[in-house]
Amino acid sequence: MLFYGNASLQPNLAFNPFFAPLPKNLYTIASLINHFIIYFFISFIGLYLYLRNINFNKFVYGLFLLSILLELLQFFVPKRAFEMLDLSANLLGVLVAYCLIKIYKSRSKL
Repeated sequence: MLFYGNASLQPNLAFNPFFAPLPKNLYTIASLINHFIIYFFISFIGLYLYLRNINFNKFVYGLFLLSILLELLQFFVPKRAFEMLDLSANLLGVLVAYCLIKIYKSRSKL
């Protein structure tokens, strides 16, 4: 609404030319993969930057909360819908990033 003056239009933040023409079942899988990749990437970078911070655990909880909150907010956005599979992919992305950072921390004695 803010960008286009029309609540039914959504901005295309990341154009993916291979995403739109897929059949419904493959579109769902591609969407889940995209959710996982984005949350993994953002979480991994954030956790790596906060590696030595005393608020590391708070940051981890914040990432999990953010992934839940952003999916729940889709209840209120026109033409968007909360999907449990998307939420699962979001949480899995954060969890995998967290596990990799914990392994790195344990091996590098941080």
